[in-house]
Amino acid sequence: MPKMRIQSLDTFAHPFSRAYWRLAASEMSSTKMLVFAALMAALRIALKTVSIPIGDNLNIGVQFLVNAYGAMVMGPVLAMLTALVTDVLGFVLHPDGVYFPLFALTEMAGALVFALTFYRAKLTVKRVTLARFTVNVLVNIVLQTPVMAAYYHLMLGRNYTLFNAMRIFKNLALFPIEAVLLVFFLRMTIPPTRRMGFFVSPIDELKISPKNVAMLAGLALLGIAMVLVYLFLRAKG
Repeated sequence: MPKMRIQSLDTFAHPFSRAYWRLAASEMSSTKMLVFAALMAALRIALKTVSIPIGDNLNIGVQFLVNAYGAMVMGPVLAMLTALVTDVLGFVLHPDGVYFPLFALTEMAGALVFALTFYRAKLTVKRVTLARFTVNVLVNIVLQTPVMAAYYHLMLGRNYTLFNAMRIFKNLALFPIEAVLLVFFLRMTIPPTRRMGFFVSPIDELKISPKNVAMLAGLALLGIAMVLVYLFLRAKG
């Protein structure tokens, strides 16, 4: 398929096509997109230690918002590369303990999930919610667990509890609130991003319709309830 024809495509029904990945790879040759990637990396590093405290040892990091936004614009190829660079530079600029290369896998995996879900796709509240849930479960729980076990064993000479019920519940408790924050964040950033000349999905499906309001309100209430349960269990433990 000619390059110009690929560039003219607005959205893809799914990321499982040659045209999708050719377009994603072509973002690497765009000077404008590379500058954007550098900006996203700088923002992620700057926001690495910034979080919203909502309880004892319970914080919502804001870095994931930039990760999701950048992946939506850049696509999976450039988003994963940016995540890798961010992980390395983040440690160099803000060293904390011993650097462990496998931690970059979780950064890249999160960027990949967001990119596959948002890049050249029609965004909906359900799609955004599913993306955040997938990252919290598959990346923060399933993938990060063996990575942390390897880190403790190889770098610290200690054992790591593979099944940590509180850590799992913590990720599940934060998911609804993070999903709501992500919906509103993307809704706010899409219009100016389009004006800058980058392709992103229209905000029509993220509009504040009664259906979407009900879903977001339900997520918010679920998140508050789960956070309260987490804090209660932590206090008892």
